[in-house]
Amino acid sequence: MERCTRGLSGTCPAGRLGRTGSQGTGRVVNGMGHGMAKATNSPDLEFEAGEPALAARDRADHMKTRVCWLYYMEGKTQDDIAHIVGISRSKVLRILSLARADGSVQVTVTARLSRCRELEGRLERRFGLTTAIVVPAPQNPADVSQIIGRRLGGYLSRRIRSGMTVGLGWGNTLTASLPSVERREPSGVSVISMLGGLTKVDRVNPCDFAWRFANRLSAECYMIAAPVFAPDAAVGRSLMDHGGIAEVFDRARRLDLAVVSVGNWEAESLFGQYGLLGDEEIASLERAGAVGNVLCRFIDADGRVIDHPVNDRVLAIHPADLRGAKEVVLASGGESKIAAIRAALRLLGPNVLITDSIVAEHLASGPADGPQPE
Repeated sequence: MERCTRGLSGTCPAGRLGRTGSQGTGRVVNGMGHGMAKATNSPDLEFEAGEPALAARDRADHMKTRVCWLYYMEGKTQDDIAHIVGISRSKVLRILSLARADGSVQVTVTARLSRCRELEGRLERRFGLTTAIVVPAPQNPADVSQIIGRRLGGYLSRRIRSGMTVGLGWGNTLTASLPSVERREPSGVSVISMLGGLTKVDRVNPCDFAWRFANRLSAECYMIAAPVFAPDAAVGRSLMDHGGIAEVFDRARRLDLAVVSVGNWEAESLFGQYGLLGDEEIASLERAGAVGNVLCRFIDADGRVIDHPVNDRVLAIHPADLRGAKEVVLASGGESKIAAIRAALRLLGPNVLITDSIVAEHLASGPADGPQPE
């Protein structure tokens, strides 16, 4: 279940949001859910009329945990569980599906494919990586973001420690990591969204993604409360001078961990889904040599941010500023992004790369290049 994602409207305020609060529906004040629950994010339990939101959430969580334990740990059938718990078999099935979707139950395959292990070693040596993680390319190429995202979530759950400041990019791959990020109690972690937001959203918004990520860590969250693309460069510069936004940019230059992906303008990308750029702008970027983008700034095959009016309008942390981060994680895959990922490796010089086996094969066979000058 998502915490405090229902009942909020409008854009996120500039600067700091407090630690996100309880799950469930209802009025949200200072990040905490109050009032009486009218519904639940889970389709499996009906809350009693007048039941406090926190009690209803705890009851739902208890039921989900019990059902999952019986199924995965004790090997009970769905019919057995329905009889033991006193609910219908269809509700048992829905609870199990929900638990997989929200990360309550995670499946780990401990055996590793030897070819992926070999590719990881080659990538680490070729690009000077501390860690390379290569996942088998899925049978359906459309699933690559989900597969890489799950591995990313597991990696971040192990890597993020108390007191760390974590900067986040955006995209389908990073959003897919959320169910695999383990929930934890407050530990002084700060999360920073490194991009502005979208004026039209469906599944992914940088502001919303960072907030949901922070919620799983019980962390405070800093956001750039402005559109990711300003109308023109002058407006963009004015917005960056705003006190709250300037604070976010300053914090992003002192990250313990930066997590980014690589984007392009294919139909399945966010640029394609939301029409962030016009056809002429995309054609102009291609003529200028753009092969993809990092934090919405378009780069060429050599890993350089190209000189283009679109880049001048971006309200996001500049990729060059990530060199000050103690660790940079690049998570991206898909055959259509091979050139863009190679360029991002040259630009960022990341410590960690998480990708699929098809991309890894191409990267391991190509030239080894370190970070390029800005």
